[in-house]
Amino acid sequence: MAGLAKGRPVKVTVMKKLVDILRPHGNHWVGDGFPVRSLFSYQGDTDAISPFLLFDYAGPGNFEPNDGPPRGVGQHPHRGFETVTIVNDGEVSHADSLGNSGTIGPGDVQWMTAAGGIIHEEFHSKGFSRSGGPFRMVQLWVNLPAKDKMSAPKYQAITSADIPTVAFEGGEARLIAGELDGVTGPASTFTPINLWDVRLDADAEVTLDLPEGHNAMIAALTGHVTIDGQRVGEAEIARFSTDGTGAAVRADGDSTLLVMTGEPIDEPVVGHGPFVMNSEAEIRTAISDFNAGKFARPAA
Repeated sequence: MAGLAKGRPVKVTVMKKLVDILRPHGNHWVGDGFPVRSLFSYQGDTDAISPFLLFDYAGPGNFEPNDGPPRGVGQHPHRGFETVTIVNDGEVSHADSLGNSGTIGPGDVQWMTAAGGIIHEEFHSKGFSRSGGPFRMVQLWVNLPAKDKMSAPKYQAITSADIPTVAFEGGEARLIAGELDGVTGPASTFTPINLWDVRLDADAEVTLDLPEGHNAMIAALTGHVTIDGQRVGEAEIARFSTDGTGAAVRADGDSTLLVMTGEPIDEPVVGHGPFVMNSEAEIRTAISDFNAGKFARPAA
């Protein structure tokens, strides 16, 4: 991370250009457990956000204690991409058609590769349902290249303890995926991706190293920052040009950010609900396969 540590030479010479600020499309519920603001999706300019497909920010909100069934969303299919769930507050329990299940809490990440097809469900954990409290999480969809879309589904359970932290003057970055200052995040990815959970102190001024040629975005989750003279507030995303190798960020108050960069996948994107493929024919096949019960099932 250039320009952060005293005495370290500044490496960044060409700054990425701030191209756009993405704002929520409106609010909606996913099931009865996730009040979501969508900041981008595959219905827009997919070239500009590739390899990412969708960004949903659930919360911040507060749930009352619940003695009934946990709130959430029941079984639903995915094919052709990965879902990345990052919990900030609260707890989410999940299960899938391969037999994977578990609970993730603050700081934990669930990285699920749906690939050739999986059926999945997500609910508030039983403990969180009973206690209630603040709830906040991000779900990010990551595209797969055509050659990997029908690969075997898999699941990466990444706990907070698994995620290394790079400290710098004015804040710190937790590295979920990718590399920063010689430190590498634990997530395995199909294409080059950086995903950093960044905390900035009020008045911090930092320059983030962002790879040349990557699509790059910085989401403000709490607080607000200034980039290129423009304010980026809660539930807004700064989107940058692919050219350049850095972004200067000033924290106007204590802030948390999610930094996303990725090498673009130069392939068609055709999506329909929970399926993202490369052609309409592949979407029809996905629907047919799901209806025929051909999505991943536990081994006999």
